[in-house]
Amino acid sequence: MKQIERIRQMEERFERASKAIKKLSFALDKYGKVQEDLAALSKYYGSKTWKKDFNDDEAGRLPADLKRGVLSEDGIWDLLEANREIKEVLQKITQN
Repeated sequence: MKQIERIRQMEERFERASKAIKKLSFALDKYGKVQEDLAALSKYYGSKTWKKDFNDDEAGRLPADLKRGVLSEDGIWDLLEANREIKEVLQKITQN
């Protein structure tokens, strides 16, 4: 490989990696800031309070226009599972 071609290829790799690192750094900062939210959701999900809220929703005792994604059994579980999987991936990446 000639020198100019090699430098161009390395510059492309540098730019691609730089962009990815910047995006990931921003995303990790945001992700770190929601860990407290995820902990609160984990504690709420399956608690007596959540079960009461869920049952009241099922019985039609909550306002129809109330957002209730947290009362979806799969919603919180899927979110918490995705968080667990992300933590596993991050742990594997940082061990290499």
